[in-house]
Amino acid sequence: MTAAVPGADSRPVPTGLDVPALADELGGSGLPVRWEELTWQQAESTAAARNAVIIPVGATEQHGPHLPLAVDTLICRAVADGVSALTGVPVVPPLSFGVSASHGDFGGTVALRPETMIAVVEDVIDSLYASGVRQFILLNGHIWNNGALDVSAEKLRVRHRDARVRALGYVTMYPGPEVNGHVQYGRALMHANFFETSVMLHLHPELVHMEKATSHIDVDSFWDYRMDQVSETGVWGRDVGDADAKHGGEEFDRCVLTTARAVSAAVGEPWPDPTHRPGPTHGPARVPHPGATA
Repeated sequence: MTAAVPGADSRPVPTGLDVPALADELGGSGLPVRWEELTWQQAESTAAARNAVIIPVGATEQHGPHLPLAVDTLICRAVADGVSALTGVPVVPPLSFGVSASHGDFGGTVALRPETMIAVVEDVIDSLYASGVRQFILLNGHIWNNGALDVSAEKLRVRHRDARVRALGYVTMYPGPEVNGHVQYGRALMHANFFETSVMLHLHPELVHMEKATSHIDVDSFWDYRMDQVSETGVWGRDVGDADAKHGGEEFDRCVLTTARAVSAAVGEPWPDPTHRPGPTHGPARVPHPGATA
């Protein structure tokens, strides 16, 4: 079955998924719930009804000579919209700047320091917490955001003891890219490559310049490097010229479905028994006065 999920710019995103059937199974309506399109009263009632939100986290950085700077944000937002359509969990506008300094020698890259991203994520979740949300899924579309998002999640789950925060990379949840040998699936081996190019051909073909596509041998290494140290073009991956929209659609659907199933299960997961904790489960953590003694 060929269906469509409205994109963030109101254009439909084609999908081979049976959206009505899956939405019925996973709790959604078939349409994404976009936080920014709600009134404040609707936001409060949505928070009370769903008690969860998806926060897409992308980047604005070079993606070789053939892809736009917004690849990580565009793909992540599209996946988030699909997950929201299937699960009913609302999605907020994406964080479009990420930890991208390692791409800084290529023009166009806009980077946040890790500590800045941590602070931004804390502020966003603190604000959503004030609206009544208690479950936060940081849907990550850029690998170098991982560290900052994990630190943010740890700080927030300690600060808000009745909240659950999880950073989740949709790409790492399924075995798709390595199936046909175009990608060596592993650490940091995916940038402007066959996978991303194919998905962009599916989502935004008008932004892809295949006549400029180039490949790079994606050899693994112990060390992490700046992109300018390992690639002249900003591409990291093989067979980029073989990318096609059909494969991109299949990968996109796999990302959406796998993530949607995980999110649907996560928001319904029982909370741990509070009797297993020595401290309070709900409310702010109790911080001893600096002068207090044990």
